[in-house]
Amino acid sequence: MVCYLQLFDLLKEKEVDWVQIDEPILVMDISPDWKAAFIDTYQKLSSKGVSILLTTYFGKLEENLEWVVTLPVQGLHIDAVRGLEEVQTIDGLWPCEKVLSIGIIDGRNIWKTDLKAALEILEPIYQTRGEHLWLAPSCSLLHVPVDLELEKQLIDEVKSSLSFAVQKIAELSILKKGLEHGREAIAEELVLNQNDIENRKNSDLIHALDVQQTLKYITGEMSKRNSTYESRKLIQQDSFIKKGINLPLFPTTTIGSFPQTDTIRKIRKEWKLGEIDEDKYRQLMHVEIAKAIKEQLELGIDVLVHGEPERNDMVEYFAEQLSGFAFTQFGWVQSYGSRCVKPPIIFGDIKRQHPITVEWAKFAQSLTNKPVKGMLTGPVTILNWSFVRDDQPREVTCQQIALAIRQEVLALEKSGISIIQIDEAALREGLPLRQSQWADYLKWAIECFGISANGVKDETQIHTHMCYSEFSDIMQAIIQMDADVITIETARSNMSLLESFCQYAYPNEVGPGLYDIHSPAIPSVPMLVERLEKAIQYIDKERLWVNPDCGLKTRKWPEVILALNNMVLAAKTLRETYGAK
Repeated sequence: MVCYLQLFDLLKEKEVDWVQIDEPILVMDISPDWKAAFIDTYQKLSSKGVSILLTTYFGKLEENLEWVVTLPVQGLHIDAVRGLEEVQTIDGLWPCEKVLSIGIIDGRNIWKTDLKAALEILEPIYQTRGEHLWLAPSCSLLHVPVDLELEKQLIDEVKSSLSFAVQKIAELSILKKGLEHGREAIAEELVLNQNDIENRKNSDLIHALDVQQTLKYITGEMSKRNSTYESRKLIQQDSFIKKGINLPLFPTTTIGSFPQTDTIRKIRKEWKLGEIDEDKYRQLMHVEIAKAIKEQLELGIDVLVHGEPERNDMVEYFAEQLSGFAFTQFGWVQSYGSRCVKPPIIFGDIKRQHPITVEWAKFAQSLTNKPVKGMLTGPVTILNWSFVRDDQPREVTCQQIALAIRQEVLALEKSGISIIQIDEAALREGLPLRQSQWADYLKWAIECFGISANGVKDETQIHTHMCYSEFSDIMQAIIQMDADVITIETARSNMSLLESFCQYAYPNEVGPGLYDIHSPAIPSVPMLVERLEKAIQYIDKERLWVNPDCGLKTRKWPEVILALNNMVLAAKTLRETYGAK
């Protein structure tokens, strides 16, 4: 607080008139202590003679609204995209002589604004507030790509529905002109905008009747396994034995990907550019898969993976194989720090058009008698790591993805793959900001995972993987997923995240990540043994798997081989210690 007061003094000296202070925490559950701190803080800041624009976004103020409008600030920004229901109430409570900034353009998604609908919200407010009404995006434009005009490969039917940062600023300019000079001043822009809005509503490319009909046949039973985990475990063990598979105590596996070498990237690039044909591409990919299988066999790993050389990204790869997705050339957005991502765009109804992973999994399995996992990205993660269409509930879109993944799961099972992993790395990322709204999200998210995973026979073992996360407050949901095996990132917490699995008596099998794959450091055998011993304090040894934290695509092969060799040695050490007990 002292630093902020000093900063405000400096701003006053420099004759700065306005300061925007972002407080998105105001759309969350605020304790009485935090409320008191807010009131005290803004009373002190307001005494410095600099006008404050208090800025909220990502949701509604709800119960905080009543006291937020009493804070001694000169301006208030609200998210009118996710808090539309509150706009009229806030307009009535917020003094007309103060600035009301309305976030009317969606700053978190890439869809074109319905300008006519926006004007219907803004015009009555402008009539009473005039220059004290400010127009803005709902939040920072950090969350959307920069300029749609750079995109030369998007089909017109999709591109006409989109708006990136530059286009969103243009939309604000049009709305400003319409308010100041009347709708006739922007008549041409309104006609063009309405044509795009209506075309999107009626597009056959976007709306697939067969997909919509299929959704009607979703039942609660589709998201559940036929038997309990205890029954399935016995059935799976018997099935494995009949196939000559004898998984030992502390079975070893990896999470999915192996190093994406320069050679692999070159092959994929040449194929995409048409420099090599489909047959040559598959031949070269088979070579890379065979190498991954050979390395795992030499290391003595128990459950293998094909290494995913064909995949550019765990979401984009699947999205490219499904209908309803589009992809940008330059649609990069910041993920965290200096890391950027290029999310796919879900523009329409989604369905599986052809097998996605079956050929790769079958080829890998043909090289060994050991089980090779089928590797899929789950529906919730695909949803949460994409730009999602805003013309239907996210739950419905997720159900469509789940049905597509379900078809792929069943195809893998039919082809002889006995272990199938469905990654839900981003399950937690979709949680609403308010904990009171978590239950609804988790209900449909877990159901969608179940739809994708649970059409298989009891003999088929389902794995899932979750990235580094806080599990304690969603533990019941994880239990409800009912995956036979869950692998999780735990190395950086030194296994402490397993406390939640112990506290909630997690009933199924767990593979805690033994070492941090983000580091080039090679874990020693004693360190890995120590971590396994610690894991046994939380998870019964009969339910414990041995694996790295996450996929290995960012590492180099020499690092991978040394680390996995030590991991296998650690598992063997534990088997010697506990095998006779």
